[in-house]
Formats: sequence, C-alpha cells, structure tokens
Amino acid sequence: MRKICLFMFLGLLVCFTTGCGKYGEENILKDLEKKLNSANAYQLNGKLEIMNNDDVYNYTVSTSYQKEDFYKVSLKNDANNHEQIILKNDTAVYVLTPALNKSFKFQSDWPYNNSQIYLLESILDDLKNDKERTFKETKDGYVFTSAVNYPNNRKLKKQEVTFDKDLNLKTVKVLDDNDIPNMTMAYSKIDWKPNFKKNYFTLEESMNSSKTEDEVTTTGVIEDTIYPLVIPEGTKLTNEEKVEKTDGERVILTFEGEKPFLLVEETVSKEDELTIIPTYGEPFQFMDTVGALSDNSLTWTVNGIEYYLVSDVLNQDELVEVAQSISVLPTMK
Repeated sequence: MRKICLFMFLGLLVCFTTGCGKYGEENILKDLEKKLNSANAYQLNGKLEIMNNDDVYNYTVSTSYQKEDFYKVSLKNDANNHEQIILKNDTAVYVLTPALNKSFKFQSDWPYNNSQIYLLESILDDLKNDKERTFKETKDGYVFTSAVNYPNNRKLKKQEVTFDKDLNLKTVKVLDDNDIPNMTMAYSKIDWKPNFKKNYFTLEESMNSSKTEDEVTTTGVIEDTIYPLVIPEGTKLTNEEKVEKTDGERVILTFEGEKPFLLVEETVSKEDELTIIPTYGEPFQFMDTVGALSDNSLTWTVNGIEYYLVSDVLNQDELVEVAQSISVLPTMK
C-alpha cells in the first residue's frame, strides 16, 4: 500500500513539475512540422523591416512555395515600389529585377545555406536545431527564441518567433548580439492551399506577371560619385577614373594599402529583351535591394546605379561593412 501511495505521489509530482497534459513547446513544434510536411504548397504575405544603423528599409513580402523545391519570394520596396524576386525552380536560382528586364542566375544552395526570415521551413528548422532554444507562453500565444545561421552577417545571432494560440505565425525578429532587432517580419496571411498556375515558377512568367509601377530611376550619367564612409585602416583612395559606356558612364575607384579593394559604379538601363546574367555567389539581402555576394565581391543596384565591390584581401564581413557605409548622398573623399 505504501508503495502504491509512493508511486501515485511521484506521478503527481512529475505532472506538477513538467506540466502533465500541458500543450508545451515539443507539441507545438511537432504540430508545426506535421502541418508543414503535409502541405503541398503555401503562400504567405507580410511586411519586412530591415534596420542599418539609423536607416530603416521597409518591404512588402510575398512568399510562394510548392513541393518539390520551388520557391518564389517577391520583395517590394515600400519607398519606391521597386520589386525584386528571388526564384528557385528546377533549373537554377534567380534574382529578377523586372523593371530592368534583367535577371541574375545562380548555381546556388539557396535557401538552404543560411537562415531565411520569409521562409517557414527555415524558421522551423532553426527552432528544431537549437537544443538551447527558449520557450514561453503568453496570454496571446507562444514565443520561441533560437539561434540563427547568417554566415554572411555574423552579428545576427538569434531569432524571436511569435505564434498565436492557433499556431499562426505572427512575427519573426532577428536580433544581433546586443538583442537589437535588425530584421522584423510581420505576417499578415498564410494560405495553405494556394492555386498556382502551371508555369507560375518559371522565369518568364515571374518576370511578365510582375507589376510594372516600379519607380526605378535610370540615368545615363553619374552626377555624383559615392564614396564609402568605412575604409579599412591603412587603406586609402588612390585613383578615380570616369569612363564612357555605350549607354552611360562608369566610375572606377581604386583603394590601395593594407586591405586594397576596387569599387565600380555604373549606370544601368532597362534591357530591350530579358537578359540573364550568370553570377557566381549567393543572393544577398542587402539594405534596400537584393544583391549577389561571393567570397571576394558584392554586387547590388540602387537608384539606377550598379555597384561592384571586389577585393582579394577583404573577407565577406568586411565587404559588407564597406558596402553598407556607401551613402546615398555624395560625401567627401
């Protein structure tokens, strides 16, 4: 009798300390994984905010997914309606700029090579893979905190993921090592049974169906050269050259010293026909645009100017730091 009472007591103690019958984090993750694995497709919409020091960039985001391995992410800059699309289909990974009728083509592992704030699989994988994640229940839902993997931006350390009581994803915040949100995605709608057209994930359809009220500015001249505000110690600008192109201008800035690099700025214009540019590296979410980042270079386009930053010495973190310091206003050398 005493043994029975002892077992009953221990059972009650376990229930009390572990939440017997309580819907906890493991149940939530299993339910989310089951829901995602059973879905043949999904489409989500939301707003993305990216912060870079005192600058804030806002995007309207639409993500589409279809088994097996088809993704389309539309990122529209709220400031100028400039839209870019990251597309993965059975041929390659592309970054499309419909307003310029141009696409960069990557042989890339995207989106599996790092965390993605606008993809459900990536968010859930980060939660599952972090054995030291934290979890709390609030009056409105559930909050997870886990590590993230942004190898091209190592200051991003963790994500804070919020679900409501019905397990609808509400927000994801990506925080730096000072717990400051650098990216925040607020989800407004998730459709688990979207109806995509047969050619929805093709390059041509993605380019043609994009809205064209894009306010991309194109110009044939570079009125003001833009200089980086961050230059590695022991390095300085040694040469500046402006050359004429067939349809515009190009400025070549040469920086020499302990960590030399080259910065090229050139005008861009809309192509008459769809132009596909084979590109080495990975798609990279960069402030108010999506660029291409490789081991030794970073390419991006802003306000009708394409920037190309390359160095045999700077690592990726240093490339990004220099690129992020390039102001939209002309500065002194």
